[in-house]
Amino acid sequence: MLRYLTAGESHGPMLLAILEGMPAGVALDLERVDARLRARQAGPGRGGRQRIERDAVEFVAGVRGGETLGSPVGMIVHNRDWQNWQGVLGAAGIDPERARAKALHRPRPGHADLAGALKYARQDLRDVLERASARETAARVAVGAVCAELLAALGIRLLAHVVALGTVQAPALPEARDMDALGAAVEASDCRCHDAQATRAMHEAIVEATRARDSLGGVIEVVATGVPVGLGSYAASDRRLDGRLAGALMSIQAMKGVEVGSGFEAARLPGSRVHDEILPRPEPLAADAASRYMRPTNRAGGLEGGVSNGEPIVVRCAMKPIPTLLAPLRSVDLHSGEVEAAGYERSDVTSVPAASVVAEAVVAFVLAQAVLEKFGGDSLTELRRNLEGYRRQVLER
Repeated sequence: MLRYLTAGESHGPMLLAILEGMPAGVALDLERVDARLRARQAGPGRGGRQRIERDAVEFVAGVRGGETLGSPVGMIVHNRDWQNWQGVLGAAGIDPERARAKALHRPRPGHADLAGALKYARQDLRDVLERASARETAARVAVGAVCAELLAALGIRLLAHVVALGTVQAPALPEARDMDALGAAVEASDCRCHDAQATRAMHEAIVEATRARDSLGGVIEVVATGVPVGLGSYAASDRRLDGRLAGALMSIQAMKGVEVGSGFEAARLPGSRVHDEILPRPEPLAADAASRYMRPTNRAGGLEGGVSNGEPIVVRCAMKPIPTLLAPLRSVDLHSGEVEAAGYERSDVTSVPAASVVAEAVVAFVLAQAVLEKFGGDSLTELRRNLEGYRRQVLER
């Protein structure tokens, strides 16, 4: 079973990740892996932390000669900002004066500060925010980048992009997608939006929010193509692929909603305008045909009954505005009990473009996990053989 665990605090010396269950023989493009971490740091509206860090993955286990070995893959992302915090959070000793200066006792609305302090009986809210911070997602992007390399070796591609930022809405992707062209357009946009006009409008919205000392949320879409029919299951609720994707996306800090395909819009339409008709695929079959059947539309987002149906998987998640505000909301000082302005930590005006990279990473992990559950294999060679045999079986049906 493919699984992972991350560890580390926002201002600790490093973030750690262990990915277990990755087959042997997956070639890793280390520059492409590091590029995903750089993309997570980029975008307008980001705070000062991103000018400090130079995120890159150090593989310390499970990889040799640029290939996975089948053993657990160990990864480290070092925190440069740790140097500014040594003696406050470090195991080498606590400087009481610096610790008091860095202590936080006015919880920020929208953060885990208060609930976490009550749950774990902590006096300094920094004990909560250091792990609750979205800095943790750097480790998850590293994990997702390795999973994306496995998926790419099987012909499965992912594209995450920003479809809305604040009130700015990008036009929908065309049904007939050129993934290469769309990917290039997204990478060329610092807002990670495929539409140049929408990108300009997003910039303007970020400038306005900065002037207002406020923050902005948005909506992210992830598209996966080349996904075989039959991932997931309708037989057991915890194996439904749509549920697992939704859970993974909702686990990203600040996400508040998920939809698959036409999602919430489908709830407002009659069934005749929601469900995708099934038609025979024209002969001769294309080399990349998933089956002898096709759907002229993909309102289901590639998932029916918790199972992938061969169409592109399309999922979206809604990100709330960053809750750390330059004009803080009201809170309570946990020491005095008085109503005061919430604490302030260095933060972003928006991190929606960066979060799209995280969304792509968690989708990559869930799809890689589902592929390995369905087809098995201790090596990429064995996995490919199993997948190719299954695809022939489906096409013969």
